[in-house]
Parts: sequence; C-alpha cells; structure tokens
Amino acid sequence: MGAKETGRNRGTLAHRARYALRHPRRVPAHARRALRDAWLRLRHRDHIAYYRAVMASDAARSAEAAVGHNPSREQWARIGRMQFDYLVGHGLQPHHRMLEIGCGNLRAGRLFIGHLEPGHYYGIDISPHILLAAQDTLVREGLQAKLPHLTLANDLTFAFLPDGHFDVVHAHSVFSHSPRHVIEECFAHVGRVLAPGGFFDFTFDRTDGEEHQVLHEDFYYRTRTLVDLAARYGLSARFMDDWEELPHRQSRMRLTAMSERVRTVGP
Repeated sequence: MGAKETGRNRGTLAHRARYALRHPRRVPAHARRALRDAWLRLRHRDHIAYYRAVMASDAARSAEAAVGHNPSREQWARIGRMQFDYLVGHGLQPHHRMLEIGCGNLRAGRLFIGHLEPGHYYGIDISPHILLAAQDTLVREGLQAKLPHLTLANDLTFAFLPDGHFDVVHAHSVFSHSPRHVIEECFAHVGRVLAPGGFFDFTFDRTDGEEHQVLHEDFYYRTRTLVDLAARYGLSARFMDDWEELPHRQSRMRLTAMSERVRTVGP
C-alpha cells in the first residue's frame, strides 16, 4: 500500500514519551493541545460541536492555523496546489459540479473555483469562522464573479442538497479529524448527492496496525475498515496508489456507486 502506511499507535503513552525525547521543543505545543482538548471535551460532548470549537480556537490565531496545523503561507499554497493538480489530473473538468466537504479558507477551493464554470463550486464547513476567512480569500483572489456557494453545515447528511447533483465530491483532511460515526454518516448519504458517474475523493490518516486516535483531533484508520464501511452503503472503493508518491502524509481513496461500476463493466 505504499510507504505512508505504518503500524505505530501514536496515542500510546510509550509512543508519546519516545516522541517527547526526540522532539523536546514540541512538547509545550502538544501540552497546550492536550489541555485544550480536555477543556473542550468537557464543554462539548458532540464531536461536531467540539471540533467547531477547535477550529474557532485555531482561527483566532490565523486562518492558516485552522487549516493544516498552522503551516506557512507557502506551505498552505503548496498543499492547495497539490490537491488541485491531482484532482484535475484525475477527472475534474470545468463543467463538473463539485462539492467540497471541509472547504476551510479555500486552500484548494480558490483553485477549484477558478477552474470550474460559474456557480459549479459548493463548499461546506462546520466552522463559521473559517467560512468568513473563505470569503476573504474570494475577495483577495478576485473570484466573486464565479459565484461559489459557501455554506455552514452541522452534519454530513447533506439533507439541504439535491439528489444526483454533484459530479465530484472532495474531502481533504476531514476524515483525519473524524470519529467513525461521522465518516459513516457521510458514506450513508453521499451516494444520494452524487450524479451518475460521479466520484467522491477523500484523504485519511492510515495505519496497518491498531486503529487509534490522538486526543480527539486525529484519527487513524485501516484501509479495509473504510472499504468495508463504504460497501455497506453501496459504494465501491479504490485506493489511489499514485497519491502515495506525493509529499503528503495522508492516503487517498475514491468512492463510486457500485451500480455505476456494474453499468461500466457490464455488457
């Protein structure tokens, strides 16, 4: 499955102790995250509400801090370009209608919006703070005439979106922060909004060992877990091997409706 796969459980005390010994300068930042995690979990039992509070905390420092753990502006732009180039090289066309789950401050969205026909980009996010930053990105990039949709969401049921509307659904660094029940909710409903022949690409933190989490912010899944979960809701999964060659720590998967796959390979 590629070099990114690992069996390490980053949530164990032993792993954290070894990491602290190797990277002592990072210990204060992790300690602050742990204290914040404990405080926010006491205040927010629901994961969406919890992670919305995490985003608000990060966005208070900067919009980039809420997208990718405070990268530099250059890294922010580079990762956005990587997402864009990959998706365009793997099927995204200007006439497609695209739904981006967790659009953030449009790290890649600004490029998708520029590529797509007006009104064909629909970005959703759980954070009102980051959606305000997304509006700033639109103005900075001069993309107002592209008429993108930016919408606050409280779950991944997509109940407010029409059936069979989107050719491409995209979620980058969303499931890496999501417990299983949130991913399952997405899988249970995303097929309804996919157009015939459409696909859903997402990234995730992958492990070949024990599935685990670090605090309540970072979740690691086996590939087979997500493949089986997708199949439960009529979705066929394809592991995107060539994404593994890119300088990104997460792995990538593409889901399509099983009925579409049968129609494609059948007589």
